Amino acid sequence: MTLPKKITIAITVLGLLYLAICISLRWGQTKLIFFPDSTIKSTPQKHNLNYQDVWIEIEEDKIHGWWIQAVEQSAPVLLYFHGNGSNNGDLVDLALTFHKLGLSTLLIDYRGYGKSSPIFPNETRVYEDAEAAWQYLTDTKKIEPQKIITYGHSLGGAIAIELATQHPEMAGLITEGTFTSIKNMAKHSYPLDIFPLNLLITQRFDSINKIESLQVPLLMLHGTADEVIPLSMAKELYATAPQPKQLVIIPNANHNNLDLVGGQQYLTNLQQFINSITNH
Repeated sequence: MTLPKKITIAITVLGLLYLAICISLRWGQTKLIFFPDSTIKSTPQKHNLNYQDVWIEIEEDKIHGWWIQAVEQSAPVLLYFHGNGSNNGDLVDLALTFHKLGLSTLLIDYRGYGKSSPIFPNETRVYEDAEAAWQYLTDTKKIEPQKIITYGHSLGGAIAIELATQHPEMAGLITEGTFTSIKNMAKHSYPLDIFPLNLLITQRFDSINKIESLQVPLLMLHGTADEVIPLSMAKELYATAPQPKQLVIIPNANHNNLDLVGGQQYLTNLQQFINSITNH
């Protein structure tokens, strides 16, 4: 039995559309994940913080960062990884908060962001950038790994988890508003279940499978009103992570204002965690 011509054409069009979406997801997914911005809106000078420009070489490329030294030379060090839609210029208020907590801080921009080399990021590159920042702290600045805490927000949380699994000698790991995996985020954000995501997704950021092998103390922060990454993902990550671990849920905080809405609760939990893992 031959199908009517209109139905045949419709099936063909739908098939081609399906194939086109598959190709777009397979080859264009980095453009759906990363939103690099090279415009630096502010610097730590806004708060009269003394800081140094840091340039870290990765083969022919460079990543740019800011080193903000604590008043106390022996203070714990925070290595901070931002999300996919910001750069260091958006973090100066947060840098002030870390400084008030008595921390030295290294903020870095992945390649493609801020003043770093203008090459478009992908999962492999941002992991390389994080590792280069770690090596800068431990090799160039000679900071003991046991004094370094990694902190990642959103996509930066996945990067921080990756680095922490590679360096169990670090003091601890803090994540804020982060997700279980890109595949799960795709399912959460879009009706993509009809597509073979396991075959199409190459930028995996598979934190849910990595975090179970974590060997450092973990502090997870998440807001109840996070409109980007659901609280359920934080709970799933927390359930999978080994001890010692702590999940702090901030009422009414969304994806980008957890520190502001959390206020003293945020500061207290951050300070207590840092004190507990660094004896500071």
